[in-house]
Amino acid sequence: MKKTIIAAILAAGAGAASAQSNVTIYGIVDAGLVRESGGTSNYTKITSGVGSASRIGFRGTEDLGGGMSALFTLETGTKIDTGDVDTAGTIFNRQAFVGLKSHVGTVTLGRQYTPWHQALVQVADPFGTGYAGSSKNLFPDSGTNVRTSNTVVYTAPAMMGVTADVAYSAGEQAGSNAAGRQFGGSIGYAQGPLNVRLAYNNKNSDVAPATGVTAVSRGIGTNTLLAANYDFRIVKAYAAYAVDKGFNSTPLGNANNPFGGVKPPPSTDGNEILLGLSAPVGPGTLLASVMRKDDKTSFNQDARAWGVGYLYPLSKRTNLYTAYGRIHNKNGAGYTVANNTEAGTGDRAYNLGVRHTF
Repeated sequence: MKKTIIAAILAAGAGAASAQSNVTIYGIVDAGLVRESGGTSNYTKITSGVGSASRIGFRGTEDLGGGMSALFTLETGTKIDTGDVDTAGTIFNRQAFVGLKSHVGTVTLGRQYTPWHQALVQVADPFGTGYAGSSKNLFPDSGTNVRTSNTVVYTAPAMMGVTADVAYSAGEQAGSNAAGRQFGGSIGYAQGPLNVRLAYNNKNSDVAPATGVTAVSRGIGTNTLLAANYDFRIVKAYAAYAVDKGFNSTPLGNANNPFGGVKPPPSTDGNEILLGLSAPVGPGTLLASVMRKDDKTSFNQDARAWGVGYLYPLSKRTNLYTAYGRIHNKNGAGYTVANNTEAGTGDRAYNLGVRHTF
């Protein structure tokens, strides 16, 4: 009996000792010269996060045994041009979550990217939502379309190239389980040269009644995105089609009336199309895309955009970049040439900078 007890204690101790954990510090340092024109004012400035938002993060895992592990990510944005955090009064504002992973999938809780945004940046856009050619120029990749707080995400294990995830963000307004909530998901297939993904986002912008707060009913805003890319080796082709409907489904990246005159309203019914490519040219990579916004509201504020860029690697982790973007707004539309961090101030922009990852 004593031998059995001792053996059990030793086995438990060995199991605890075999559990392994690790923490990785990672980040991106990106700064560039940005020239913006075509708005009410022209700007030439040094900007942080032109291609990818500058950041520092911590991610870790711990083996819990039995095929299960714990994981976490804490990531904060920083402005390289000033040294400030990118959002005042916050820390780990980019990502902050903890979760468990096993053979049945991964569950994470905290502040996280939406499946819709992940489909746009990972599959649809050759610019990866960065530089002056970013899909952010016409696609509604801002606000809670990008990331949400108070969110639980389930990611299924990939099987035969098929991937899937679902996300639910609680509105956390007293007296209502619906007001402010957001949910979405995606399903994709990635095998060989083909990568395709369908994503959906559903956003409730209602305000629940409370002491001193008047209830507001705004309805639902939805975003549906079909994205794909195919690697022909000589060139990688990209395509995306998005449909947006309802209140706050397409928040304008720059809502400050950058072109003057009558302030343009955000569209509540429309779609976007993107065609793009990336190709090795010389020692670097050429990026290009064309986009169209079809506003189906009575304002008919359509837009067309195009962008071109070139990434020149100095090493595996450091590259120089240059990019140019142009938007043609119609009927008073207010779309601006953005980059990964800023919404932009005009209908033309030029970038020249350096990006380092660690």
